[in-house]
Amino acid sequence: MNWYELRAHDVEKKASTNVKAGLTEPEVNSRLKQFGPNELQEAKRPSALAVFLAQFKDFMVLVLIGATVVSALLGEMVDAVAIVAIVIINGVLGFFQERKAEKSLEALKELAAPQVTVLRNEKWTKIPSKGLVIGDVIKFASGDRIGADVRLVETSSLYIEESALTGESVPVQKRIEAIQGVNIGIGDQSNMAFMGTMVTRGSGVGVVIGTGMKTAMGQIANMLQNAEEAETPLQRRLEQLGKILIVIALALTALVVLVGVYQGNNVYHMFLAGVSLAVAAIPEGLPAIVTVALSLGVQRMIKKRSIVRKLPAVETLGCASVICSDKTGTMTQNKMMVTHLWSGGQMWNVSGQGYHPSGTFTRNNEPVNVTDTRSLYQLLTFGTLCNNASIMKRKKDYVLDGDPTEGALVAAAMKAGITREGLQEQFQIVKEFPFDSARKMMSVVVRDRNGKQFVVTKGAPDVLLQVSHTILWSNKQQPMVALYKNETQQAIHALGSQALRTIAIAYRQLKDGETVQSEQDAESNLMFIGLQGMIDPPRPEVKQAVQECREAGIRTIMITGDHKVTAMAIAKQLDILPDGGRAVEGSELANMTVEDLENIVESTYVFARVSPEHKLKIVKALQNRGHIVAMTGDGVNDAPAIKASDIGVAMGITGTDVAKEASSLILLDDNFATIKSAIQEGRNIYENIRKFIRYLLASNVGEILVMLFAMVLALPLPLVPIQILWVNLVTDGLPAMALGLDSPEDDVMRRKPRHPKEGVFARGLGWKIISRGFLIGLVTLLAFIITYNQNPNELKYAQTVAFATLVLAQLIHVFDCRSEHSVFHRNPFGNVYLVGAVIISVLLMLVVIYYPPLQPIFDTLPIKSRDWLLIIGLSSIPTFMLVGSLLTGNKKKKKKRVMYEGQVNLK
Repeated sequence: MNWYELRAHDVEKKASTNVKAGLTEPEVNSRLKQFGPNELQEAKRPSALAVFLAQFKDFMVLVLIGATVVSALLGEMVDAVAIVAIVIINGVLGFFQERKAEKSLEALKELAAPQVTVLRNEKWTKIPSKGLVIGDVIKFASGDRIGADVRLVETSSLYIEESALTGESVPVQKRIEAIQGVNIGIGDQSNMAFMGTMVTRGSGVGVVIGTGMKTAMGQIANMLQNAEEAETPLQRRLEQLGKILIVIALALTALVVLVGVYQGNNVYHMFLAGVSLAVAAIPEGLPAIVTVALSLGVQRMIKKRSIVRKLPAVETLGCASVICSDKTGTMTQNKMMVTHLWSGGQMWNVSGQGYHPSGTFTRNNEPVNVTDTRSLYQLLTFGTLCNNASIMKRKKDYVLDGDPTEGALVAAAMKAGITREGLQEQFQIVKEFPFDSARKMMSVVVRDRNGKQFVVTKGAPDVLLQVSHTILWSNKQQPMVALYKNETQQAIHALGSQALRTIAIAYRQLKDGETVQSEQDAESNLMFIGLQGMIDPPRPEVKQAVQECREAGIRTIMITGDHKVTAMAIAKQLDILPDGGRAVEGSELANMTVEDLENIVESTYVFARVSPEHKLKIVKALQNRGHIVAMTGDGVNDAPAIKASDIGVAMGITGTDVAKEASSLILLDDNFATIKSAIQEGRNIYENIRKFIRYLLASNVGEILVMLFAMVLALPLPLVPIQILWVNLVTDGLPAMALGLDSPEDDVMRRKPRHPKEGVFARGLGWKIISRGFLIGLVTLLAFIITYNQNPNELKYAQTVAFATLVLAQLIHVFDCRSEHSVFHRNPFGNVYLVGAVIISVLLMLVVIYYPPLQPIFDTLPIKSRDWLLIIGLSSIPTFMLVGSLLTGNKKKKKKRVMYEGQVNLK
């Protein structure tokens, strides 16, 4: 069916719906069963079996399986079965890690799914777009993403950007009139809106006529299905590192085998030992563990009210040096309340709380009857007429549906007994020109009962002053002479100095027969009525968050569309603006180049009266100064700045779909403190990744060196192949994963931001890996030599002691990895997951040592109690002897890491 050919009122019949009431729940459920969810079909995912089998495609695992076959053919069935069992257990662990990461990412996609506003049972409600069915009535406004294919039935200055479908980047104006013709292209269907396209201006209502694969977007669904998930920079670096480590590990393993064979050891045993050592030493699971650590960290972020849309943002969060944050709703509560009214040189106070319609109007502490004062009555009436917000009573509270600023105007009028319902009986809205950030105004054309038409405009006071030729003064229309203009500007300044946001109201009566076609026609030659001053109190937690960011070396910059004086007052309350700090207005920004802004951006803490276009300039200036910038935004025009910033942050509640699409991070509560928490979590995730890299590689170094040292010293094998594999399974798995769940160190938000080009082994990590690995290998060899020299006939017993020493040394070392400082810096029992993982690993070690049926498989003997003192003493040395200080002799001075400006300076 060509829906574009139908007239708007015929669409209702064809879709079996009601544009005034929407569908009922039974109708929705029936259509969901008939047509299915509103989702594009995804490419087939690999089955659980395929994912499991993929765990055994690694080259070294295949070599190990080949070695197992050789063992079986040579009659070493116990070795063969044991090795196969360990390989399968490793595969199972890898399978569950991969599935967990996949489910975590699926949960993220679900949370980040677009929301739509749909009419159901006569009530507008927000639902995920996948819940839409044919016949649903949906509404959308500037910044929203269309959730399905719809036939438009109402529009108001509606423009939609359809480049995803048509390739045409210029937004298309939409109308509701029927279009006649055959094979009309999507780009010419001006009364239709399509899934995935973006509203750039205005608002509209439409009836859903296509969902899922039956949409225009469904026809190009393959493009979406074949899109690959990009790896994060850290994952790419670790993959490259892994390749280097594989070469080194294979070289060292080959050296061990060659030296062992040269020393007269059995070729088969040395080959099997070499393969086992290579499997244990190569950190093939490193990228997978990083993915899981990132995924687990992202899940923790969700609990702290932030959704990471792009995994690289997790790494970048730890590098952030500047947060550019919106004021309204992010730093403040976004619960506006009118407290002051000004008109014609007179000021009134308004009492009350939030959106509750109870309060009194006073002037000089004397009660005022609103209906007796023309200017006051018009100020409140026109503030409600030029408005899209509504306040509804739910239980004992009054809830806002719409913009908080508009809600404050409606609540103020309700306190005077002026309601939207009452005004709708007196006035009819003929045309609306929605608010635009460039114009900073909104206007409506209304018709009263007598047929007279008026333009009512609200917006930024300084802008309305420019387009107002007259003013209401002493309840009379007067020319806007310099005296009145100065008085008005003083009133604006007085309200702003009290941290009040000011909205101006103006109007004009249209002449008989006069029509208004554009904003320019409407918003000219107005009569200035007055000002409404409202307050949006700061969020109580923001001041502390700003302080913590400052301690972390992160500067906070407030960006707002409010008046400069208002912005500075709020910034001082929140300790953002220091003494001597600069505040810059949008008019100044407009005349600056990026290079000009670079010269002052380091001393600027507040940008006021800023349009979204200015944000891009601010981002570029800060980046040119070497900063890693987090930029918040919620509107369509914020998207370029959000995308250009290093960490784009979109608002989850007030943010448009365009802003969310461009962002890396979405704040579910629109709260500045959540950005701070996300940065803290981002830093912690990176530190946790460093922790298990340190642990895994130090353990692997120890395993290789103990074998190499033994071969060089012409000693028997200190570990048999099955023991090496068991060590790898026991110590590398659970403890490494538990490190990924570690809580942040106390000083994580008192460190300077990490440089984005900092290597994984920076800050002494490489030295710690080599030194600890060297000592782990050395003490294991010492345990073997001491026990073997006591009784050379009991080689198996000496190997068991070496096995226990190696496992314990690694499990004690894991607690040292929890801190950049030392094992004594943190409570060793602070990570319950790690304590549990270590206990399980110790029990698994004891089982293969003391459980008789497993002793012949793992070539172990029960260890005597006196030898446990030797094992525990030696295995504690790498962690508790503070090797870093001992080996350097404390002679070298610590290099002080200074906060960078484009690079890290070491002094």
